[in-house]
Amino acid sequence: MGIYEELRERGLIAQVTDEEEIRELINKGGAKFYIGFDPTADSLHVGHFMALCLMKRLQMAGNRPVVLVGGGTGYIGDPSGRTDMRSMMTPETIQHNCDCFKVQMERFIEFGEDKAMMVNNADWLLNLNYIDLLREVGAHFSVNNMLRAECYRQRMERGLSFLEFNYMIMQAYDFKYLHDTYGCNMQFGGDDQWSNMLAGTELIRKTTGDDAYAMTITLLLNSEGKKMGKTAKGAVWLDPDKTSPFEFYQYWRNVDDADVMKCIKMLTFISMDEIREMEKWEDSRINEKKEILAYELTALVHGKEEADKAKSAAQAIFSGVMDDENMPTTEFSEEEGEISLIDLMVRCKLASSNSEARRLITQGGVTVNQEKETDFRRVFTSDELKNGVILKKGKKVFHKAIIK
Repeated sequence: MGIYEELRERGLIAQVTDEEEIRELINKGGAKFYIGFDPTADSLHVGHFMALCLMKRLQMAGNRPVVLVGGGTGYIGDPSGRTDMRSMMTPETIQHNCDCFKVQMERFIEFGEDKAMMVNNADWLLNLNYIDLLREVGAHFSVNNMLRAECYRQRMERGLSFLEFNYMIMQAYDFKYLHDTYGCNMQFGGDDQWSNMLAGTELIRKTTGDDAYAMTITLLLNSEGKKMGKTAKGAVWLDPDKTSPFEFYQYWRNVDDADVMKCIKMLTFISMDEIREMEKWEDSRINEKKEILAYELTALVHGKEEADKAKSAAQAIFSGVMDDENMPTTEFSEEEGEISLIDLMVRCKLASSNSEARRLITQGGVTVNQEKETDFRRVFTSDELKNGVILKKGKKVFHKAIIK
């Protein structure tokens, strides 16, 4: 089985421009492909996870990845999948976010000579002459066709800024620049990027006569059709300071039964032979599948040692033993004195507001040191917090608050 056939079987391929050509190219290791990442935050998240895994798979098959960080397009903001305009970032923030991305990507992709390379489109976009761009690139774009693109059409009712309208042109120009400068012949991206990617292949064809290809990756959706990678606290980040390895492990350990095998196929590097055997397992082994999924992904993102810790802590908690050594922890200062339970809930990010914390407590959804607590007026002294207070929200979310 070639890498293309494996991607198909794993359910990763959504749309392709030229299937036979792409199949032959990547199966023979002849693709020099790029995926773009706009630096909208200082960490990658689960939404980027499939793209990173795809790059790793293709690199293992002999293809060469080009990681494009959008230091230039980040000045504009991609309107795809948005109902409103993205907030404008300062140049310093954009550069900081780009730097953070590379550190995280090195866990997935091997950079170096004749291996993966990283480029920043700020290097060419920020120096563009507007008149030259209009003449050389803008002349090849039909406004009518652009407005029919889904990424623009869904914004027309609320208003599409001219700033955002240029995003497709910028992304297409990126593909052309990478093609002309580095020999890039393919672009991969999320399924919501299809229109922008087609614009790039067309621009290359019209200006150079060369063939270029595009393939989109299936979006990671749950069985209800909603994007995965979100919790009550927000995105599931790849940065351990934003989402701890334990929380990351628990997110995958607690996915719905209907989504487990799909996630194992799409996200893990377990062989398809093993996965086919797992699909034959009895329904009673669903928790075993979830543990495999959680462990594999935590090891991939945070390393085997952190995955072992997270697994050990999760199993201990599940069996009723409080293993708080590897539990997500928030530290407080002794100078703060007494702290209310409501304040603890909010500051430990177990509730987004005081009112939500109060509701959770009064409705019996909070446990303190293994005992249910329904008094929202409860206050903890410094001495209690020095010993550590174990908070539990619902059945599966644990957190330790402690003074150090």
